[in-house]
Amino acid sequence: MNTATSGALSGAASEVGRRTTERLAALARRVRGRGTDDARPPTVPTDAAARRDLAERLFEQARREPAFARDLLAWLRETDLLRDTTGPACPAAARPWMLPPGTAAFTDREPVRQAIAALLDDPGADAAGAPRIVVLTGPGGVGKTATAVHFARAFADRFPDGQLHADLRGASPATAVTPSATLVRFLHRLGVPADRVPATEQEQTDLYRDRTADRRLVVLLDNAHSAAQVAPLLTAAPGSLTLVTSRHGLPELVRDHGARVLRLGPLAGDDAVLLLTRIAGLEPAGAQRAHAEAVAARCGGMPLALCETGALAAGREEVDWERLEREFASLGPGPAAPAPADPTRLATDVAYRALAPAAARLYRLLGLCPWPTIPVGAAAAAADITPAEARALLAELAGARLLEPAGDERYRFHDVVRRHAELRAHEEDGRAAAGDAVERVITWYLDMAVAADYRVIPGRWHLGPAYDRLPRPAASSAAARAALAELTRERENLAEAVRAAEEYGFDALTWQLCEAMWALHLRLGFHEQWVATHVRGVAAARRRATDEPRAEGRMRSQLAFAYMGLDRLADAERELTAAAAADRAAGHHRGHASAVESLGLLCLRQWRYEDAEQRFRQARTIWDEVGPDDDGAEDAPRALALLENHLGRALTGQSRFPEAIGQLRHALTRFHALEPRDSYNEGRVRMSLGESLLAGGDVAGAREFLDDSIAVMEGEGATLQLADALELRAGCGDAAAFLGRARELYEALGDAAGVTRVEVRLRGAG
Repeated sequence: MNTATSGALSGAASEVGRRTTERLAALARRVRGRGTDDARPPTVPTDAAARRDLAERLFEQARREPAFARDLLAWLRETDLLRDTTGPACPAAARPWMLPPGTAAFTDREPVRQAIAALLDDPGADAAGAPRIVVLTGPGGVGKTATAVHFARAFADRFPDGQLHADLRGASPATAVTPSATLVRFLHRLGVPADRVPATEQEQTDLYRDRTADRRLVVLLDNAHSAAQVAPLLTAAPGSLTLVTSRHGLPELVRDHGARVLRLGPLAGDDAVLLLTRIAGLEPAGAQRAHAEAVAARCGGMPLALCETGALAAGREEVDWERLEREFASLGPGPAAPAPADPTRLATDVAYRALAPAAARLYRLLGLCPWPTIPVGAAAAAADITPAEARALLAELAGARLLEPAGDERYRFHDVVRRHAELRAHEEDGRAAAGDAVERVITWYLDMAVAADYRVIPGRWHLGPAYDRLPRPAASSAAARAALAELTRERENLAEAVRAAEEYGFDALTWQLCEAMWALHLRLGFHEQWVATHVRGVAAARRRATDEPRAEGRMRSQLAFAYMGLDRLADAERELTAAAAADRAAGHHRGHASAVESLGLLCLRQWRYEDAEQRFRQARTIWDEVGPDDDGAEDAPRALALLENHLGRALTGQSRFPEAIGQLRHALTRFHALEPRDSYNEGRVRMSLGESLLAGGDVAGAREFLDDSIAVMEGEGATLQLADALELRAGCGDAAAFLGRARELYEALGDAAGVTRVEVRLRGAG
């Protein structure tokens, strides 16, 4: 029972989770009102002890009262296995194949192959049931990533359940990806629907290990900064292999998880020459052989330097190894000097100096920020050129091995090379030109995100001049899906754009970027990133308060929703309270009402139904202050209709069913009067009415409204909400038929949790 209550409460953010926890609240109120002098309303149990106490109270009441026992049993049947927020793996879930492409020029590293093969073949590891973890360490440019990718692919036939890959961007703490962000990506690829991914890192880790427990996977965690970044991403499956690359030894992985550390050094002389000439595409002969060997020595056996130099040779009409040797000699001391130059930096400088001026300028400007990937449009913005020109220059940089292809006309820097580009930009372009280039890229990302966000939720209120430049698009499910995919693809770049905007002092761009990421975070989560970006957004909005006084309240309200997703409810309440104060001080009635309404929704989540009612009534009063020419006047009718629905839910939570039903009928009347009609939210109100009538014992009345809601959701194509309505309708009779339909919808959605929940109810109905 304690597990069931924990699972129900952790799933409270979803629509089904909301109903489930509200039914639990109703049971808790019945317990509180019997056999005790404590008349206080129950509150959400927030820790294990409080949940255990609630479970004991519920069972004790069930032992005393048969009717309560029946209601508790029905609730348990509906929530059985809810603690697993996704249920068993969906059979249709695709196996992940996330490894990047390898290279035909890969050379040597035979000891690594032997060590991995020995680990995989070790019967002792099988007997211990221990996961197999290999850490490849070495300096930047030594070829850790290429080695890990090569051998992950070489042993792929041993891992038929797929391949997971993440670049952890651990060159510095500032760029390192959080474990939560990687876990969310992995869970999506393992078949977990976006709305079923838990918000907290610990819950994500638990679910990830559950989903990988019986799979034979190879997991490549590239460029790790610390063991703490890696540990949540380790599977517990003995049949899987985890490859980690890092410039650090990560001794904690050895101590705590038995990882095997393999240190990579520079390639030996013959292998260095072999890699160099493979990239160049020509085997040197005669006297040229000695010059090629000298060039390889100048590269210090570092694969990155050898690849850059080989690409430079390949790009010339004739490969002249003697000339290349002279170019190296002109830039740095010889390999026998007491303090030789960094070979990778030296090779990068040689390759850079061979670039055409336009390509060299683009190279410098792209290196100013550690963009996770670089699409063509962002590159064009950086240099203020056309996409066609940028595309050609990017291809030139990739041919010189100064950029790495990242798929779908996207590129990335090796961090060692990026630092070289950044240094060259500051020395050759100056701070003003560098700032202009960064501003152009940030503006490009803002315009892209605004256009996409507008398509995902066209009807919401949008703040910022970037939205004013665009006409409001018509609602389209296909356009919304494509726009959300675009935002997802650029998610990490958008977060970097927020950081860069703050660094360069572009406060107006900072908070507008956060505003443009609302649909992305609302639909897909990534709560840790959401908090990180919006903390910056709040600070930027406060600094620009005289330019846009409404921005601070907007940023704080959005930050509060991020905190709610992480179950940091006290932080959420603090931000919403501050948002209400900021909007009140700015005279922004619309924002003030929205913040107070959100406080009410937070109270609903905490079972503080009386407080929620008070907040909703207060928000309604604030809306009355919005004049016909004020911001938000055109949205007031819809906002007030939504508030009436919220009020009805708050009254239902207090078991004041006649008042709740009257309130919800009034909400329905308000929605009927809207022009244009909001059929979707009308259907939601009908669902709320059916739920309240059913809770109050009026099965026939509930049936009528739920049938109407089902028809609306079918017409709207709102599949998940339709499944919710069908589950509710099953409580009004003919349960097997409606639950069967709901199960079909959940199966089509790939929602394993919905399938599991409905099947439990079907067994009970049978």
